[in-house]
Amino acid sequence: MEVLDRLIDNIRRCIIGKDQEIRLVTAALLARGHILIEDVPGVGKTMLARALARSIDARFCRIQFTPDLLPSDITGVSVFNQKEQTFEFRRGPIFTQILLADELNRATPRTQSALLECMGERQVSVDGATHPMDSLFFVIATQNPIEQHGVYNLPEAQLDRFLMKIEIGYPSLDEEFTVVTAQEQAHPIERLEPVVTVGDVLKAQEAIKKVYVDASITEYITRLVAATRIHSALMLGASPRASLALYRLAQAWSAIAGQSFADPDTIKLLARPVFRHRILLKPQARLAGTTPDQVIAQVVEQVPVPVKPYGQ
Repeated sequence: MEVLDRLIDNIRRCIIGKDQEIRLVTAALLARGHILIEDVPGVGKTMLARALARSIDARFCRIQFTPDLLPSDITGVSVFNQKEQTFEFRRGPIFTQILLADELNRATPRTQSALLECMGERQVSVDGATHPMDSLFFVIATQNPIEQHGVYNLPEAQLDRFLMKIEIGYPSLDEEFTVVTAQEQAHPIERLEPVVTVGDVLKAQEAIKKVYVDASITEYITRLVAATRIHSALMLGASPRASLALYRLAQAWSAIAGQSFADPDTIKLLARPVFRHRILLKPQARLAGTTPDQVIAQVVEQVPVPVKPYGQ
């Protein structure tokens, strides 16, 4: 899709050398999911969210999660209007289009849970009233994998709400040189202009549903998910939500790649970011140094790939 090419190319002006990560975030947006970015400080997590919002001229809000943050600080609160003698709901910062939940794991579990309904059902329930979110509502959450003090691990129910979990990683030497020289006068984000509209993105979200997914590919997806549930190193496998996420992401990724159908290579590529936060290693596997990505690689290697034609 030409609109997707414009969007990705525009983000590249700010985020140097991270084409695959930009495509993954764009695919998550098209699939109407949310994304968790876990990486060390300073690699561009916040800038990626800002560049995406600017590129589509969307309302953007950043919430800095801290231990003293309350659920009402996020969702909003009902306030008594003395003039009208009624309670009126004052919306919180979550009522936006693109939300950056920065350092999500620094907030208490009670505050983290305020995002569950927003992310899963795209609505907020306060004092018995339901308030719908914007149709574009997209969460980019970040967390630092290094720090252990003053953080609260995200519960499985929260993690499962994220379509996928990715890392950005350090740039190469040449890429870092480009990053530094590009900011001699001003940051590229200050010159970034919108290249698509929110309406364009909403249309693209509907259009990706037309990407053909053969029954053999759907079966391949479900077999991969089922294989995680019986792996000897895991005490918790991927949920049915993982199958749905992988299916929809495969359509989005294929559309970005200019394909009219999803193929097995796309499923293999997306399996890692879709599964890695949804599986739970057994204690003995963790002690042995096994990582979720290693288990996923084994699953992808073991499950047979469809061999019949899978294009439309």
